[in-house]
Amino acid sequence: METRKLGKTDLQVSKICLGTMTFGEQNSEAEAFEQLDYAVAHGVNFIDCAEMYPVPPKAETYGRTEEFIGNWLQKRRNRAGLVLATKVTGRGEGNSGVSHIRGGPRLSREQVLKACDDSLARLKTDYIDLYQVHWPERQSNYFGKLGYVHGEDDGVDISETLSALQELVAAGKVRHIGLSNETPWGLHRYLRLAAHGSKPRVASIQNPYSLLNRTFEVGLAEMAIREQCGLLAYSPLAFGTLSGKYLNGARPEGARLTLFERFQRYTGARAEAATARYVGLAGEFGLDPAQMALAFVTQQPFVTANIIGATTMEQLKTNIGSAELNLDAEQLAAIAAIHNDNPNPAP
Repeated sequence: METRKLGKTDLQVSKICLGTMTFGEQNSEAEAFEQLDYAVAHGVNFIDCAEMYPVPPKAETYGRTEEFIGNWLQKRRNRAGLVLATKVTGRGEGNSGVSHIRGGPRLSREQVLKACDDSLARLKTDYIDLYQVHWPERQSNYFGKLGYVHGEDDGVDISETLSALQELVAAGKVRHIGLSNETPWGLHRYLRLAAHGSKPRVASIQNPYSLLNRTFEVGLAEMAIREQCGLLAYSPLAFGTLSGKYLNGARPEGARLTLFERFQRYTGARAEAATARYVGLAGEFGLDPAQMALAFVTQQPFVTANIIGATTMEQLKTNIGSAELNLDAEQLAAIAAIHNDNPNPAP
């Protein structure tokens, strides 16, 4: 498995990262252990989780994903060989779906420090390699929002959040920091504060990126390359839709979109039309559609790692196997033609 440098750090991470947000909801602890064992055996050294996982977030399952990973680390005794990433939950109030976390999570000093300590306890480790801000404190363009509407209530200032992260780095609890669901302005603000205030520098940004959502290319791709702050791409299969399993209204038993109505981001008419064309294209080239979609993401020059996830071992093997696929110029041109006809159908 090829490894790539994480930002300007000394860490080398596998180009395929194992996402774990199904652990504790769609996957049992035994299944989580099986996935982790297989991934590591096939060269994956990068594991991503979050304090609020599994999804959908619920009070009764909060933190369970980290607990599963912590139990696995304790039993396998392989912590030193892995790069472990987790996240502090972003602002949540009212009906946000995460109000059970600390009574409504905020990115204040107090909450960031507590969130990290709680994650360390669940993960059964004394340090986190990459600690990420799950989404901004301020209201901005993330989770599929495209039109920017300025709000006056920015909440906790980024400088306070970054200072809290600095405390964690100084204490040895966190090695490096990252962002998630951020905008070019947000990334720039973190980088500027780090440059002028001796604060820790952002090493990565974790945002959605797939054949159905290439909005990262508009403003953030150049930032990622020039600032050496690469993308950790999440939802590279657009909640599994790019495998083709949901085409023509299909809802396979046990699949995410079958179980949870809230995940509608990639199911509109334009998204389905584009998906059908990408799946058809994969067939023309004799490729697995999921592997083609994943390989496209992994090959992008601004991508540090592609975060794959699975609920079955068959899916996991297919997804990790995509690391062996390199799309050629003809295949990339055919993908570009579909994108030009129907760009970003599911932001």
